[in-house]
Formats: sequence, C-alpha cells, structure tokens
Amino acid sequence: MQILVTGAAGFIGADLCQKLLAAGHEVVGIDNLNTYYDVSLKRDRLTQIDKHKGNGRFQFIEMDVCDRGALESCFKKNSFSTVVHLAAQAGVRYSIENPQSYIDSNLVGFGNILEGCRQNKVAHLTYASSSSVYGANKDFPFKETDRVDNPISLYAATKKANELMAHSYTHLYGMRCTGLRFFTVYGPWGRPDMAPFRFASRMLAGDSIPVYNQGDMIRDFTYIDDITEGVIRVATSQKGAEKYSIYNIGRGKAVQLMDFITSLETHLGVKAKINMMEMQDGDVPRTMADTTALRTDFGYQPQVSMDDGVKQFAEWYKGYYQQ
Repeated sequence: MQILVTGAAGFIGADLCQKLLAAGHEVVGIDNLNTYYDVSLKRDRLTQIDKHKGNGRFQFIEMDVCDRGALESCFKKNSFSTVVHLAAQAGVRYSIENPQSYIDSNLVGFGNILEGCRQNKVAHLTYASSSSVYGANKDFPFKETDRVDNPISLYAATKKANELMAHSYTHLYGMRCTGLRFFTVYGPWGRPDMAPFRFASRMLAGDSIPVYNQGDMIRDFTYIDDITEGVIRVATSQKGAEKYSIYNIGRGKAVQLMDFITSLETHLGVKAKINMMEMQDGDVPRTMADTTALRTDFGYQPQVSMDDGVKQFAEWYKGYYQQ
C-alpha cells in the first residue's frame, strides 16, 4: 500500500512513518520543517525514519500543504491508497499569539488535502483532530457524541472546522474521511512545546516548572506507540467504506498532573521545583477519552502505562540531550 503522511517530521508523523515502513508499506512523507520549534529535532526524526526505509520505500519531500501546486504535483506523481494528514500548526497557547498561521495551515492546508484526495480518488483520508474540540465540556470522560460547538481556542476551532469540512466532502463526493481526536500524546522524540518536554528541560536545569490551575489538572496522557498503533489500524483498514467517522484516540485513563510530575521526578532523578499558577487562557482543567468506539470498531487497546511511558521518555530525553 502506498501511503502519504503529512507532517512526517513531526512527533506522531515520524513514528507513524517508521511503523508503516516496518509493516511493509511504501511511504511518501511531506513536511515544511517550519521553525515553530527546533528544526534539528525534526531532522533527527527524519534520520530515524531513514533507518527503517528498506529498499527505497520511503521518500521525503520538503513541502508545505498550503502550497497547492506542489501538493497537486505530489498527488499526480503517486497513487496513494490512503492519506494520513497530520500536518498542522499545533499548540493551544501559540494560537493566541499567532492566529494567522493556524488559518493558513489548518484551514487552507486541510482544504488542499481534501481536494488532493478528491481529485485523485484516494480511497481513505485519515486526519488529525484534537481533544481540544471538546472545549470546557462538562461531561466526563469525553465522548464523540458530546457537543463540540464551543471551542475556547482558535486551534480547537480549526480542528472542529476540519471535521466539518471532511463531513461535507463525504456527503458531496462520497469520500471516506476518518477524524481522530488525539489526547495528550507523549514519549521519546516528543514536541518541545508540550508539558512533558518543558517539565523535563526545566527540572534537569534546576529551574521551576509552571503548574497551572494550582495543579488541579487531569490529562489522558497517551504513549506514542499506542497512538500510532491505533492510527495504523484505522488508516489501513477497509472497514467503513464511504463512511464519515470521528474517533477519540487516547489511553482512556484520567491522570492527575501532579502524579505525572511525580513519575517524571522518579525517572529523571531530580526533584521538581513547583510554581503554582492560575489557569491559562484557552486551556481546560481536565481531559479524558472514552475510547469505546475505537476499541469496538478497530480493536484498539492501549498497552503502555503512564509510569512505563514516562520512564521511556525520561531515558530518551537524558540520552538525546546528554544529561
């Protein structure tokens, strides 16, 4: 199967490419290598993919999904059976500072992907949505049937817009589109703007870590291997042809943020200096996925406990940054 993965140099994208190659697929990966965070980390992830490419089955193209002409050329030169669209401007907080980049990447870019799939008759588009679409949802855990029409950040609004755009393409053109609402993904090669990475950096430097909402935060921390295993199940399945679907993808466990920090302390071997702060704009106090639908339809079953995942992340972080 020939698969296009956008955001291939990203945290989830790079790991997904490696696992798809290991499963014998042919992969074309695209990424614009923007400077939202350290580009050298993205290039090092690409180096890891190269180690798995075997028999020339991986091709990387530096490209922005907003570049419609380049994207059209990529689709025409290949025969993709499925597309996994992960490229996006990520981050809730950054969307407050730089909203235009979200409008470009997450709306225009997603529209270009939809058109590429439509014009080239791609059998299945799997795309990244986010738990952020639930906003300040009062129901817990979050279910796909909950209302998601009150986003509290522009990032969340763009992800909800993606779901609506995909729905219209399914309705109008019979495309099969599956959205995955990711819940707090972490692990080796993670994103520097996310809490585990920021905490580890500050803790090892002896600096205090900001803990919002006075530490009263719950997250559904989900290890990278469990996420990409689930993405592959969905993207390569023949189930649900011509069906519009949305699934939560997370571990399905509520973890107190302070418990996560305690685990980091254990595996990094340092005591955290805590700076308790008020809730940030655009943030929510708790998230947790109800993964019943994904488990029922695709047999999704996360395997990695929070503590085991933190151990793997901490060992990688200290090794990568030689600490």
